[in-house]
Amino acid sequence: MTSQYRVNYHLRAHKRDNLIEFIKGMLLTPFVLHSQPEAPASTPEAEQSANAERYAGIFGSIEALIDEHRDFTQSGIPTHSRLAKLVPTVGTFFTRLPLERAFRHINHTNKISARKHVPPSFNDIRRILNMAQVMAIAPELQLVTFDGDMTLYADGQNFEDDSALTTLLIGLLRRRINVAIVTAAGYGADAGRYELRLSGLLRGFAAAALSADQVSRFFVLGGECNFMFRCRADYHLEFIDDSEYASSALRAWTDVQVQQLLDVAEAELADCVQRMGINAQILRKPRAVGLVPQEELTREQLDECALSSQLALLKFQGSPKSQPCDVPIPFCAFNGGSDCWVDIGNKLIGVRILQELIGSPPNATLHVGDQFLSTGNDISTRAACCTCWIISPHETQNILTELETILSPSDL
Repeated sequence: MTSQYRVNYHLRAHKRDNLIEFIKGMLLTPFVLHSQPEAPASTPEAEQSANAERYAGIFGSIEALIDEHRDFTQSGIPTHSRLAKLVPTVGTFFTRLPLERAFRHINHTNKISARKHVPPSFNDIRRILNMAQVMAIAPELQLVTFDGDMTLYADGQNFEDDSALTTLLIGLLRRRINVAIVTAAGYGADAGRYELRLSGLLRGFAAAALSADQVSRFFVLGGECNFMFRCRADYHLEFIDDSEYASSALRAWTDVQVQQLLDVAEAELADCVQRMGINAQILRKPRAVGLVPQEELTREQLDECALSSQLALLKFQGSPKSQPCDVPIPFCAFNGGSDCWVDIGNKLIGVRILQELIGSPPNATLHVGDQFLSTGNDISTRAACCTCWIISPHETQNILTELETILSPSDL
């Protein structure tokens, strides 16, 4: 391995998911060895079936590694599992993952095993992991939380009246499953601003004549974890003051501490603007500060702003080697796709507040979002619950359609 390769690897680290990369590497061997032209006596169908079995066997082996890792985790020694030694950054699995069954299900439609020139990709594996998670969590599901932009609606847009997701979300509420939108959008206690973003969905609730009990299971948590709303019987959102739910242990910081942290973040973003020559406006909110470009920026520029802010805030809190969740005042510095924001708190805290309020354990809670790289704001939820990594509202629709198929019709 050359020095240049090591440099490039570390420069790309924030764009990688180590578990998915590990699985991808495992699947590459049968692809390379068995993607040659068929032997004269072989048929394309037989080759495809044989390749599917090879892939399924690998997914079955990884499934076994995850089961072992879960056993070691429950024993309090997760770093001793074989999987942890192969993928040192692997986290906690709150449920089993039926990967072999999920692969067969996805392969039946997408014919991954039929490909001869394109090996199983990052996105193939991501979708298989999503499918396995949905299969595993469906029987116990109590709470589903969603990111907003690029998960339920297009970036910067509102929830449309004709969205296919409306019917699917209504189906969850009718099954007495709690639904929450945990978003970085921070409008303080202004329920009207959130209602505007979710207008199509709220009108869908009204059109479906959902009962007061059903809509009371719908929550919005803005500013990552700072502003909570609940849907009323009249299909409007009502702000819930901090005093009405137990969050003091999760958000134990003062306004003075918050403003000091935001001062550091604002100064770092200003430095990014200056040294990269970015044409952008810096916006300060009560619990957030953001860089809003006046012209389109590259992903690399936004990643640089997010990573620079992360490091500056970790240094300020005296823990440069820690994670944003492990410091006195947790924060989230993330690439929002078209802008960069630093929020006080994060979605990990947001999900835990909802779990505490509803009484939903990690193995009955599912978070769906599109920002699971280290510069994203969904990744922290992996420490609190099960997750599905999607890249568009259409993929969210697919996930919920699969979930609806698995859930019992008698629950409606």
